[in-house]
Amino acid sequence: MIQRKQTIFLILAACAFAVSFMFPIASFEAKAPLGVPVTGHLRLIAKEVPETMSQILNGEPVEIGQRAYVNTWPLIALTIVAALIALGSIFLYKNRVRQMRVVAVGFLLGVIDIFLVFIWAVDSFVDQATQAMAGTDVKTTYGIATWAMIVAIVLMFLAQRSIKKDEEKVRAADRLR
Repeated sequence: MIQRKQTIFLILAACAFAVSFMFPIASFEAKAPLGVPVTGHLRLIAKEVPETMSQILNGEPVEIGQRAYVNTWPLIALTIVAALIALGSIFLYKNRVRQMRVVAVGFLLGVIDIFLVFIWAVDSFVDQATQAMAGTDVKTTYGIATWAMIVAIVLMFLAQRSIKKDEEKVRAADRLR
């Protein structure tokens, strides 16, 4: 019975985790002491942006690279494992109890991933950017990747609930026999 609604939820959850690799987790904007706008993006996989002094002197917007600020390998590992659990649990449909447990572990890893995004990664990224900008205020905006992770967690919860309902139906049918 691989063609159940929990299969769709789990595939969409894995896709949402994959989307988080393509877009920034958070972005920040600040004004440098000379009034130059400075931006930066926190991504799971860093995209290096070179800084040039000529941009600052000419008053052009500057984008700061991520490598100097935050190492995101724990987020990468958790996101990959949660996505693999979402995909792998699809094929455990013959043993719904085990499938529920595996999806619950994936859900828990997704929650830890989001917790690390909000508490650890974005906070330290903005703190270090604020220090680099000599104490100016930094405006933080959460990106598509953060919302994709939240959607993936919700989809994993819905999948687990659907699996539980299927198991209850089977047990009720067994009692009637």
